[in-house]
Parts: sequence; C-alpha cells; structure tokens
Amino acid sequence: MSMSDFSAEEIETVYRVIRERRDMRHFRPDPIDPRVLERLLLAAHHAPSVGYMQPWRFIRITDPALRMQIHAQVESERQKTAEALGNRKDEFSKLKVEGILDCGVLLVAALSDDREKHVFGRRTLPEMDLASVACAIQNLWLAARAEGLGLGWVSFFDPVELAELLGIPDGGKPVAILCLGHVEAFYPQPMLEMTDWEKRRNVDELVFENRWGMNIGVHPQPFSQFSTVQ
Repeated sequence: MSMSDFSAEEIETVYRVIRERRDMRHFRPDPIDPRVLERLLLAAHHAPSVGYMQPWRFIRITDPALRMQIHAQVESERQKTAEALGNRKDEFSKLKVEGILDCGVLLVAALSDDREKHVFGRRTLPEMDLASVACAIQNLWLAARAEGLGLGWVSFFDPVELAELLGIPDGGKPVAILCLGHVEAFYPQPMLEMTDWEKRRNVDELVFENRWGMNIGVHPQPFSQFSTVQ
C-alpha cells in the first residue's frame, strides 16, 4: 500500500519539473513579481542541511554598477577558462555561459561565515555545508521552473575577488552566481547537450550494487524512463 499523500498527477508533476529543469543562459529583462521571488527564496530556505545549520546566504544584486562589476569578473574568468581548455578553446568560446546583464534578478549564493562551530554531520565531511547550499539552490531552481522562470548557475569567478566585492566576511564564501528571470522558451535539452559539449550518460553506468564498479545495468530489471507514466 502506498503511503503517498499526493495524487498520481501531483507525483508526475514533480518528475516533470525535474526533467524539464534547464540551466538557462538566455533571458528577458522583465521584472519578477516580488511575491514569486519571495516564494522561490522560501523554497530555497526549506532545503535540507547537515546538522540543520542552514549555511546558505543569498545576496540580491540591485545596484546596476555592481552587476556590471560582477559581469566583468565573470568575463575575466571565462577568458582564463577558455585558455585552460586547450584544443576545446574555440568550441568553448562560442558558448553563452551566463545571462548576468539580461536576467530580471541576479543573486549570489554564499556559504555563511562562522561554520566551524557546526560539527554535527561535518566532523569527517566538513564539505557537507557546501552540499547543503547546493540543495538550497536546487530547491530554488525547481521552484523557478514550476513558476515558469529560468535560472542559470554561473561558476566563472574568483571566490576571493567576488567575496571582497560583496563584503562577505572572513570565513564566508560565494559559491554561485544565479541568473533568474523570464525566458522566451526553455531549451528542449540541456544546452551543453544541444551544442555537443557533452551527453547525458545512462544512469545504469553510474549506479553500482554492493561494491564500486558492480554495475546495476546487469540487473534483470534496468532503470526505466524517468517518468511515472509508462
């Protein structure tokens, strides 16, 4: 007997939102309804966190000059990344990797300072604070998709330089620039898949049974399509 409190249609909607989430780079500049933004940030705040430490902090960038400075930092790192990619430099240079100057709302997600006092769940895995922030970002991402808004995660920046620019205290650390806004359309596939940068691997290759490398793909019942609808 199923213990789900949700209807089959509601369950399928959750899976659909996950399937159709995209890392967006193209935005319209239209403003976002403040009530919707509040819902999205509340969704982020309901993420799980190790030891219930809630290490996420979100900085909304409303100063146009500051947005331009952030964009300049990202552009600098984008060029350095292109150089580091060697024979894929030209291919990378054709990709649009951010929508900082176009999106309706720009956020910076950061780790809080004073995290060392939180030992619960972090004694051997201190990086679980970062995992907690990632969960908050994913919550925001999925909620945004459900609201018909796009979100793009930008990681092309020097965290020390960005922390200094935003006045983040010692011990804190920016981990993501988040472009949030209205879009003309969601990509039918992940953009990096559409541009042949990489392909999604078969989940059977990535799930093991009992020991590393014991691929579950040899199981008589391999994974089905990512949907509750058969």
